[in-house]
Amino acid sequence: MISWKNLDTVKAYEQLKQLKGKVNLADVMAGENGAKRVKEYSVPMAAGMAYNYAAKQVDEDVLSALAELAKEAQLTEKYEALYNGDVINTGEKRLVLHQLTRGQLGNDVVADGVNKREFYVAQQKKVADFANKVHAGEITNAAGEKFTTVVQIGIGGSDLGPRAMYLALENWARQNNTFYMEAKFISNVDPDDAASVLKGIDVSRSLFVLVSKSGTTLETLTNESFVKNALKNAGLDPAKHMVAVTSETSPLAQSKDYLAAFFMDDYIGGRYSSTSCVGGAVLSLAFGPEVFDRFLNGASEEDKLAANPDLRHNPAMLDALIGVYERNVQGYPATAVLPYSQALSRFPAHLQQLDMESNGKSVNRFGEPVSYVTGPVIFGEPGTNGQHSFYQLLHQGTDIVPLQFVGFRRNQAGMDVDIQGSTSQQKLCANVAAQIMAFACGKKDENPNKNFDGGRPSSIIIGDQLTPEALGALLAHFENKVMFQGFVWNLNSFDQEGVQLGKVLAKRVLAHETDGALKEYSDLLDI
Repeated sequence: MISWKNLDTVKAYEQLKQLKGKVNLADVMAGENGAKRVKEYSVPMAAGMAYNYAAKQVDEDVLSALAELAKEAQLTEKYEALYNGDVINTGEKRLVLHQLTRGQLGNDVVADGVNKREFYVAQQKKVADFANKVHAGEITNAAGEKFTTVVQIGIGGSDLGPRAMYLALENWARQNNTFYMEAKFISNVDPDDAASVLKGIDVSRSLFVLVSKSGTTLETLTNESFVKNALKNAGLDPAKHMVAVTSETSPLAQSKDYLAAFFMDDYIGGRYSSTSCVGGAVLSLAFGPEVFDRFLNGASEEDKLAANPDLRHNPAMLDALIGVYERNVQGYPATAVLPYSQALSRFPAHLQQLDMESNGKSVNRFGEPVSYVTGPVIFGEPGTNGQHSFYQLLHQGTDIVPLQFVGFRRNQAGMDVDIQGSTSQQKLCANVAAQIMAFACGKKDENPNKNFDGGRPSSIIIGDQLTPEALGALLAHFENKVMFQGFVWNLNSFDQEGVQLGKVLAKRVLAHETDGALKEYSDLLDI
């Protein structure tokens, strides 16, 4: 029997609070003890990667308390209930099925009279068939020319995840001869966004993927009209250049305005939709369906690890619980995501939405206020760029910010140069290792400006190369981490009512149904 309890009613939480400040990071990471920790405090992930937490403020006592917390909070049982089709999204009374897009973890899930795994596989096959026909020149523009560019039109989860995934694999695909079409993205309702993309492409040889589950998203439909207008001005039929990713019940589903429609459903939230047709259409067109399948396989293997009840062999659950300890016991307000890979340049932006939209809540899953802090602020940039930006605050600021590094031993492009006895990749990796130790151990100096206190915790996810499988595993790791933290905090991590109020007020502004300060702001902006 599953019991949903607030964190502050869980006995293991009280035990954890007694351990606050127990681990001196500078001491445990120094010398041979530190070397031993790096070897021992590591958990295998899918695709040959590993989650290493040696530079976190944990020891055997803390880890034992975290394991007890996982058991008492029934994290394994709640995950099992989720993938077996329980109504986990209590706010919208919906199932949560994004894991089903990449594999069957448990029982068959039937909803609305449909086997959902079979439904998702069928849609992925439909996308694959369409992409293969585009690549083979069976689907072309009116002049019989192959399409060379795909443009995704969407916002939020319809943009951030797919855009991050595309950028993550672009160099890899070029190096491995699986690059078929360049992808561009239009998301912001700011007309300069769409105009910038349209001016940089040959619209006559471009396919546009409109992504809107409801078919009513204001920004997306506005940008669709913007694109259709550009196609008409170029003497082209928009219906021959557009496909839709939407729900079967949306107004877009049976429209003649699209070459094809690929379906998603209400059981997959936007920020969890990269492994559905939302990511599948653009990634399959760009890199080929086989690469998208490899991406799904990596995510599926990582999902299986998340089902392991042994905390020390479950990287996502361990990462989640260490994060809870840092947020609720140590009192740290934020987490920095620092990928030492330019290919992951937009991955922190995706994680901002994934984490902060999921767990940025102050009421529990029953609508009752919680008396403890929940989701942290998420931010980040790729290294080494971030080192020349906000690392000053991370090293010497008044707040301690836990750090999540991501690093790979080899680059994607197969190009490098040896300068002063080391390659660019070696210099990149040297910076990762140096930063972990600098944050953990610091450096004493009589000059206060040059003194580093250390004691700044970090973990690193490390792999050989950022491949499709590694990217899928990385994505699933963080999706499952966020899920487990939501379970611990007793939140509904799968709705996002916080984004709705602004939309409602914006519609009032556009309808000129305003008064008071809202009218004054509208007038200031000449609406």
